[in-house]
Amino acid sequence: MLEKIKATANFIKEKIKARPETGIILGTGLGGLVKEIEIIDSIPYNQIPNFPVSTVDGHAGRLIFGKLGSKEVLAMQGRFHFYEGYTMQEVTFPVRVMKFVGIDRLFVSNASGGLNPEWRVGDIVLINDHINFFPEHPLRGKNDEEAGPRFPDMSKVYDERSRNKAKLIALENNIHVKEGVYIGVQGPTFETPAEYRMFRALGADIIGMSTVPEVIVARHSGMKVFGISIITDSGVPGEIVEISHEEVQQVAMKAEPKMTLIMKKLIDTM
Repeated sequence: MLEKIKATANFIKEKIKARPETGIILGTGLGGLVKEIEIIDSIPYNQIPNFPVSTVDGHAGRLIFGKLGSKEVLAMQGRFHFYEGYTMQEVTFPVRVMKFVGIDRLFVSNASGGLNPEWRVGDIVLINDHINFFPEHPLRGKNDEEAGPRFPDMSKVYDERSRNKAKLIALENNIHVKEGVYIGVQGPTFETPAEYRMFRALGADIIGMSTVPEVIVARHSGMKVFGISIITDSGVPGEIVEISHEEVQQVAMKAEPKMTLIMKKLIDTM
């Protein structure tokens, strides 16, 4: 796997002729940040050696290199999910590649279900911690010290300094943000009312089917991580309604400009 990671990283470095330090993963319906990027090069996933291919609507499936404000960034427009049938190693493969390209700070975004009864659909949440509820762990198996330590610390997964800067940016731009815990589950079904109640009891504020595996691998690799989410549907008792993937995308796209502003200004301060 490490040889494949290095080969893919070398392919990308040769293609873009640069060493960006900031990586971005854009979730469901959240690809609009790409419009803010001065694109220098773009590579479809199916043209990148060893790369998986996104199969979910709302995930464009291309790797973008360019400038966001004054910073060079490498952005994934579309991610991979465990429920698509990929192994955890395949889901997190792009994060490994980013590390070997030179990325040391990862920004992840997602669409999520709301569990906190005080929050509403459309709210933007800064992730300060997570619960890993996936049935498989991305670090299971033989560990290569070149990739990271056998037992990585997870006491401070999401970078507090970045989060504080994001809160200040939101305040300056009259954007209301929440801060809370994301729980990652396998999917692809949306949760039952009983499951929503259970996950809330476990201490989660929002729930989704991504992010956690990528973040674990990013921390294993020594990257600093910033996570942000848009609540696209409610799992709060009394507010649960039938939901579709298309509706999730629509809500995400509506709230996206605020998230994009926070991300753009935050990256520019790094």
